[in-house]
Amino acid sequence: MIKYISLLLFFILGINHLHAQEEYQNKTYQSFIKTVECYNSSKEQSIPVINLKSNETITFGFDDLRGGQHNYGYTIEHCTWDWKSSRLNILDYLEGVQQDIIFNYRYSFNTLVKFTHYQLNFPNDQMKVKIGGNYILKVYEDNNPDKIIITQRFYVLNNTINIGAEVVPATEVADRNEKQKVNFTLFHQMPINNPFQELKAVVMQNFIPQTAIVNTKPSFVKPGSLVYNDINTNHFWGGYEFRKFDTRSFRYKAEHVADIYRDSTQNVILSIDLPNTNNRYSNQFDENGNFFIRNNDGRDNITDSDYAYILFTLAAPPPTPKGNVYVFGRFNNYALTEDNKLTFESSRRRFYGNIKLKQGLYDFKYVWVDENGKLNETVFENSYFETENSYQIFAYHRRPGSRYDELVGFSNISSVKR
Repeated sequence: MIKYISLLLFFILGINHLHAQEEYQNKTYQSFIKTVECYNSSKEQSIPVINLKSNETITFGFDDLRGGQHNYGYTIEHCTWDWKSSRLNILDYLEGVQQDIIFNYRYSFNTLVKFTHYQLNFPNDQMKVKIGGNYILKVYEDNNPDKIIITQRFYVLNNTINIGAEVVPATEVADRNEKQKVNFTLFHQMPINNPFQELKAVVMQNFIPQTAIVNTKPSFVKPGSLVYNDINTNHFWGGYEFRKFDTRSFRYKAEHVADIYRDSTQNVILSIDLPNTNNRYSNQFDENGNFFIRNNDGRDNITDSDYAYILFTLAAPPPTPKGNVYVFGRFNNYALTEDNKLTFESSRRRFYGNIKLKQGLYDFKYVWVDENGKLNETVFENSYFETENSYQIFAYHRRPGSRYDELVGFSNISSVKR
């Protein structure tokens, strides 16, 4: 009997351990949840990083397309550098209540698609964090923490390390016209006995999770600084500037819009997109994948902006026999889901897809995912060293004997000096 109970406990603990090791993503779990936004409140669509024990806040919001008023609660969990649960006691990282309700909501006005917008600012009077690091915000319905509808990443910075960074051409001569390389140095004044074990630095391009590269070994360790400039690390495809479209008004056809018509909802047909086959880079401005909710037809961007079905068309053959094309941008968390997948019509050699989006300005790209799940951002867009990209560097420190990774440095730089 004792042996049976021991096996049962081992099994249960094993399941809990596996569950705790899941990587948290930016994700929506219900199709009626749209337009999730999360950014530092000081600037719309900025990287959601705030300083510890400062007056800075994260603005988080979403729309519920069922309309009416629903009961949404939320909680916060501390994560490791690679977005798994830190498994800390909630009292170690959270001050105030452990769960709270989202009280701030507004109804849509004068729109064909009825929705309710929910908004939250964090930290707030009810809940604050005590330590730096990666955090996941979990939103759930009906006071039931198991009915999760959104998970959203954000960062709390305890800034003890300064980061100096630069973007240079790739080391290999063959890659110099297509790739960008990030070199950086961590400047610190704290004792770091074993940088190979205590420190990790994550580099991302345009805040796209799939691009993250982890650095664990500095090339040079100097007094007060750690240099990461190994010739074989931190290479990124330059890609090309994001494509974009403008649906701020349904009364006229703005940038990249071919047609607009109205039935039970608004419908927008975008101009047909072609693969970029230019051998040379041509400069054009983009927002590095961001989107901005705007409308010229109403008075309030949040409540008066309607939803429309946006028809994307890519006139291109599949690059390999098996795989899928996805529309990719911050508006969908760069997620590769059924909602953002295009269908190929072989007779016309075109990919099509309808995506329901709120009025505004949108950046997007077409990406190819082959049968092995490998993502290719350049097959339809090409790649140039001259492309303007933003790079984010996150530095994490786990002190000897500590049970968590603390975010101690952050830098956001552009590949082009404007």
